[in-house]
Parts: sequence; C-alpha cells; structure tokens
Amino acid sequence: MTLAAAHLKGPHVDFAGLSPLIALLAGAVLVLLAGLFRARWVRERAVGSLTVLALAAACGLTIWQWDSQKSIVSGALRIDDLSLVLNLVLVAGGAAAVLLAWRSEATREAAHGEFHMLLLSSIAGMSLLAAAQNTVALFVGLELLSIPLYVLCASEMRREHSLESGLKYLIIGSVGSATLLYGIALIYGATGVTDFGAIATAVSNNGLAGDPLLLGGIALCAAGLCFKASVAPFHQWTPDVYEGAPTPITAFMAVATKVAALGVFLRFFDVALLEAQSTWGPAIAVLATITIIVGNVGALGQSSLKRMLAYSSVAQAGYMLAGVVVGTQLGARATVFYLAVYLFMNLAAFAVIVARERETSFGDGIEAITGLSRERPYLALSLTISMLALAGIPATAGFIGKFYLIDAAVSGGYTWLGVVIVVGSMISLGYYLPVIAATWLRAPTDKEAPSGSAVQEHGMAVKLPRLAGGSPELEGEPSVAEPDAGGATANRPQPEVLFVAALAAGATLFFGIFPQPLFDLVHGAGGVLGLL
Repeated sequence: MTLAAAHLKGPHVDFAGLSPLIALLAGAVLVLLAGLFRARWVRERAVGSLTVLALAAACGLTIWQWDSQKSIVSGALRIDDLSLVLNLVLVAGGAAAVLLAWRSEATREAAHGEFHMLLLSSIAGMSLLAAAQNTVALFVGLELLSIPLYVLCASEMRREHSLESGLKYLIIGSVGSATLLYGIALIYGATGVTDFGAIATAVSNNGLAGDPLLLGGIALCAAGLCFKASVAPFHQWTPDVYEGAPTPITAFMAVATKVAALGVFLRFFDVALLEAQSTWGPAIAVLATITIIVGNVGALGQSSLKRMLAYSSVAQAGYMLAGVVVGTQLGARATVFYLAVYLFMNLAAFAVIVARERETSFGDGIEAITGLSRERPYLALSLTISMLALAGIPATAGFIGKFYLIDAAVSGGYTWLGVVIVVGSMISLGYYLPVIAATWLRAPTDKEAPSGSAVQEHGMAVKLPRLAGGSPELEGEPSVAEPDAGGATANRPQPEVLFVAALAAGATLFFGIFPQPLFDLVHGAGGVLGLL
C-alpha cells in the first residue's frame, strides 16, 4: 500500500495560468450565494458589485499573465497573446452587460444571483474556448458558453418573446453544437489525435489534406462554429433571438459570442487545419461573401433597432471571416483588432437602446430614437458615432478595422473579398444613415405608444400568460418604470447606462484617430499561431 502510494503522482497544475478562469468561476459561486440573502440591497446592489469585482479580478490576473507563452492542462489550453487579448475583450463586454442590466427587469425576474452567476459562467466558457488548443477543450468551452446563454435569453419570464428567444436559441444552438461534435469526431477518425498541433502534424506528414474524412470533418466543424458566429446561411436564429432577448443580454451576445467563436476559428483553422487551407480557404471566403450580402440586405428597412443590429452583426461576421480565410499573421491580427473595436461600436448603440426602452413605450422601435438629439443630445451623439463606425466612416475605429481586414485580404491573395467588404460597407449606409437621420432631423414622437398598440414589452410591467414561472406574485411587484430602492426611475437613463454609452463612443472615436495602442495590443496575436 505504501509502495503504491509512493508511485502516485498527480499532474502539475499551473494555477497562475488558470487564475483568470478560476476568478470567473469562483465569482459565479459567490454571486449565486450572495443572491440567497433576503435583504433587498444585497440582491440589487451587492450581487452586481461582486460580479464587477470578479470581472476586475479576472482582468487583473489576465494582465499578470501577459507575455506568458505556455500550454497548460496537459496541453489542452494555451496561454498566449491571442487568448489574453480576447480575455480582456470578454471581460470588458461582461462588465458592460452587468452595468446595462443593473436595474433591468431580467435581473429581477430571473433573480439577481442566478442572472449574474449565469453571466459569469458564460464568460468563463468563452475564455476557455479562446484558449482551447484541443478539440475536447473546444467542445467543453462551447457548451459552457452556450448553456447559460440559453437561460439568460429567456430570463424575462413574463414576456413571451423572451421565452421564445430562449427556446429558439436552445434548439438551433443544440443543432450547431451537435454538428461541431460530429465534425470533431470525423477529424479524430482521420488523424487519430485531438491536439491542434498534433492534428496539423498528422495532416502534413500523412498527406491528409485531401482526405474525404478530414474534409467532411472540416465542413461540419465550420458549420458548427458558423452557427455561433452568426455566419450565413447559419444565421437564421439571430434576428429573432436578438430581438426577443433582454437588451443587455443581446448586447453581450452580439459581442462576446463573436469574440469566442472567431477566436477559436482562428486557432483551430489557422493552426490545426492550416495545411488544408487551400481547400477550406475558398469555401470560407464564399461563406464570408454570402454573409456580407445577406446581413446587409436583411438589415435594410428594419423598423426594430435590435433586428437591424442583428443583421448588421451577421454582416460584421462576414467581414471578420476575411481575416481567418487568408491564414496569415496579418489576417489574425486584423481579425482580433476588429473584434476589439466591434465591442465599442456595438455597446454604444445597445446602451442607447437600453436607455430609450426605459424612457419610452416604443421598446426598440425606430420611433424610440426619433428626435433624440433634442431630448438626449449625449445619447444621440453616442448612437451617431456607433452607426458611423459600424458603417466604416473615416475617423472612427470601424474604418481602421475594415481597412486592416481589406489589407489582410489583399495581401493574402483574396483581393475580390476586399472588394466585397467595400461594397458591403456601401450597402450598409442604407440602414445606418436613416437611424442618424431619425435621431437628428426628425421631430420627437410622443413617448407613449398608441392606445391600441401591441403589448408594451419594456418599461411598464405587462400581464401575459403565466409561462415558465409567471405568477400573481410577480405581477404584483413594481415594474422597471416605478421607483427603485435608490429613488431612480426608468423615465431617465440611469448613470451606469450613460457611462457605458459615453465610454464606448469615446473609445470608438479615440481608436479611430489614435489606433496605435490597439495595434500594439493585438500585434502578438498573429505570431502565437505559428503561421507561415
């Protein structure tokens, strides 16, 4: 017995490398426990504060690991510049979501502890996915990312569209996960290994670049990741889910899921499958083209701002795929740069939508921002900067990001894809400029919707069928539009929402004029892939 015990030796655990992930998961447990306290101030103030502290700890620990180039957990995860930069973007997106949801209906109906625990768990899954360099870790990270989001989309339990959003995302997301898992199985069958580096070696040494089993696995893996990144034609769920989900969760999903999906897209396709790039590259380029066209055309004429931004996010995913397609260090840097600026561009717009949902009865309709410049000029300015940046207008970070992607596409031999990005940006003016025009050139509309209009989904509490947790007790509680514990009302934008809008818009302008700090930040992201 003593001899057997002497030979037992556990694997080395690099707690320093795992520390950002540990901070997120430990924070999830703490906020769940804090949410059990009966005191209202604990649930409504302390839980959110603890969530922000957990994200701040994860951010600090990520910076502590800067310049680390190491594999941990028996090589399943990689701590390098790519995963660390993506971690910072994810933490920033999570912190913004917490602030936008601070006084939202979703946190009250889902219970504050559960809501913030699910949010932190999803961020942990995204962090795991961004660092994965093994197909098993990839799938575990994808599921840890997805399952909390299924619940968060349906967290406004008295609103039918929110429940429908969660159900749709669950069904389509499950199909995407199953497709990815099947593709991973085929790649394992062709190569016999699960590590990305070992897969690349097997493909190179055994001449598997044209093997039908491997190509089938690549196609299925691409389809599974395209579901998560909202790449056409796997985007069908995006407009309905974005519109139905609580707006803070929509803002979080629009940014964070793309960061995680495109991050693993880069590492998986440009490391494990780089040897077969001549085969999958043209196919992904065609997907990117279809995505840009479908996203931009679908956004035209949308009266719901959230649906418009959903189609916009589809088009943006097509732009970012250009950096993956070329399989170069420049392409990887361009994609990571665009992911970072996309965070600021999108959050500025969604923060304005959150504010207007609480001020008017028009929800996310275009009427909510009509004449906004006369009522809330600072919100109008944030929305304008966001729209101009998403369209790629000079002096904004969106222009720099698109220029970087076009440069990568042209340098990688996909000049025609760069032309498609330019054409897509021109089409996008057809739906971004009307939002700016409604904000600055039209007179404000009455804040109240017509008396015969549909059920108000934001602002005042509504009575809907008691589905999935609806109850008379909930119906008797104060709505978002009524005074909260601090005396604030939903008739004015809360300071945390204004802070997110101003900070995101300011960062969009700053990095559009002085992009060098962001260039320096993402410079190492390409080198860590070991590309040619």
